[in-house]
Amino acid sequence: MRVILALMLLFPLAGALFQALKGRSVARRVSEMAACLAVGGAFVFASTAFILGWNTSISLTFFEWIAVHNFRVAADAFFNPLSALMALMVTFVSTIIHIYSVGYMHEDRDYTRYFCYLNLFVFSMLVITLADNLIFMFVGWEGVGFCSYALIGFWYPEEFRANAGRKAFLLTRIGDVAFGIAIGLFFVRFNNTTISFINAHTGELQAGAATVLGLLLLWSAMGKSAQLPLTVWLPDAMAGPTPVSALIHAATMVTAGVYLLIRLYPVVSLSPTAMAAVAGVGTVTALYAALSALGQRDIKKVLAYSTISQLGYMFIAIGAGDLIGSMAFLLSHAFYKSLLFLCAGCILHALHDKGDIFMMGGLKAYMPKVFWLFLAGALSLGAIPPTGGFFIKDRLLLSIMNNPEDLFSIVWIGALAASFLTSLYTFRLFFAVFAKPVGLAVEEVRPIPRIMTDTLWPLAILGIAAGYLNLSPEWGGNEWLAGYLANIQGAVEHIGADPGLETQTALFDAALASAGVVVAYMLYGPRESFAFRQLVELFQAASGAALEGFYLNWIYTTVIARPYRRLAELLWVYADEKMLDGGIVACGRTLPEIASVLRFWTTGRISTYLGMLFLGFAVLACGFALSFYLAF
Repeated sequence: MRVILALMLLFPLAGALFQALKGRSVARRVSEMAACLAVGGAFVFASTAFILGWNTSISLTFFEWIAVHNFRVAADAFFNPLSALMALMVTFVSTIIHIYSVGYMHEDRDYTRYFCYLNLFVFSMLVITLADNLIFMFVGWEGVGFCSYALIGFWYPEEFRANAGRKAFLLTRIGDVAFGIAIGLFFVRFNNTTISFINAHTGELQAGAATVLGLLLLWSAMGKSAQLPLTVWLPDAMAGPTPVSALIHAATMVTAGVYLLIRLYPVVSLSPTAMAAVAGVGTVTALYAALSALGQRDIKKVLAYSTISQLGYMFIAIGAGDLIGSMAFLLSHAFYKSLLFLCAGCILHALHDKGDIFMMGGLKAYMPKVFWLFLAGALSLGAIPPTGGFFIKDRLLLSIMNNPEDLFSIVWIGALAASFLTSLYTFRLFFAVFAKPVGLAVEEVRPIPRIMTDTLWPLAILGIAAGYLNLSPEWGGNEWLAGYLANIQGAVEHIGADPGLETQTALFDAALASAGVVVAYMLYGPRESFAFRQLVELFQAASGAALEGFYLNWIYTTVIARPYRRLAELLWVYADEKMLDGGIVACGRTLPEIASVLRFWTTGRISTYLGMLFLGFAVLACGFALSFYLAF
């Protein structure tokens, strides 16, 4: 197992090194194949480890990293059902996206740099997935942050893309600071930074310490998973290539925050305050992002806000104490959201990167494959029965209802509202793109490479079917995923809800989701009445705040960025240039002037020295005479 896990990590790392060192000196096809094989190899090893390590937990050390007195850091790995599933999902989705990228980037001359960063990103995400040492995990944590920055700003000659990369880097670093502080506190308290050791000794934590650590971990997760108030980087991150959006901002990096909370759930669960904060942040974010998605016109920004909202659901599940529900949501979301992003990439490719959904319409006739693929993703995202997404949402709602805390009554209402809004904005997007007639000319739509569409069918199948892995016995399932993850510390295999309540909840959620589809069809479908047309126009006129993400970005700019820039400008102009630089320049000018006077005293002539000597005696004599006069 040690060799298999090591090779799983080394394959994408070797691919990144090959692209960096040799990628430009080999044929393009060789470079593309090397990148795909590197990640495909990691998927093969992840599958092998999943089978060989079935339902077991294995701890191993790749190598000793730091050993100073009692401070020890090693590249420790912990392979258990949780990390096995995560590694399998990351490598599978990454393989699909690498193959898709061959077609998407076929006209880009910087393909070597692109595949280098993409391979390196997969390596960093696998480090997060497998690491059992918090400092080793932090290496992967920062690795995905760097790769995200580099890939979001991949087309950096365009200033707005470079700015988007910097924005993502800075905002995610805010969360990373909290993670660094948490690591330090864990070492101070346990004299150890190994996750399995910390989880096994959480009984030694006092309530106050658990609350502080739980809130720090929440803040860390909020940065990576783009939860309020650290959400504003993710919509701007759509400036990167679309496969990057699918990989980093749907399936892997943004789920790292959720995964961190699941791995360290025994610590977070000790504090009711931290648990309530996790659920509260998830609820507010899910509602905020769903409303924001409802006002977007750009196809990728709709999906970006959707990602933020869906991640909020995963936070809610953790706050409600349902790790299995959160992990099931994470896996299912990874498949259908990456599918939707890649379908959006096909559409943008065909329409020459014109992303306004209200300038599309009727695309089913031009791209039938993409239509069916997008429909599969939309049904799963909207939690329309009988897709797997519906059953995943059903378990989440049950876990909220089963929580006895008063807060979860509010969370329940928020989750239901977000469920309706999710269906509404999803099918608003679907109908606007494929059903609403706009009348595009045939010459406006260019052909899509088959490699970009044919590789998406596995994602479509898994997006619809993944939810069935945890199908409740009430619906004829056996909750396989719950049984597989039952030994994860803090996991609750069965929620224990009344079967009648489960049925009622499912029917109510199905009615809400279906209502969202119906409303979206009436507002944005192919046949709209005059009254509904007026309603759409009224909504679009009132959706300015939603389009701007309720001005959160403006608040950041006005309250934080602009005063900071003004202060920096004052310090630059006045403190640095005028005071420091001006003082140095003034000294430089003054010293030659002093020297020009002093040089007359060092002429080398005896007459000058004698004159100065007599002048000195005269000054001393005057001084003595003056002091004698003043004394008497």
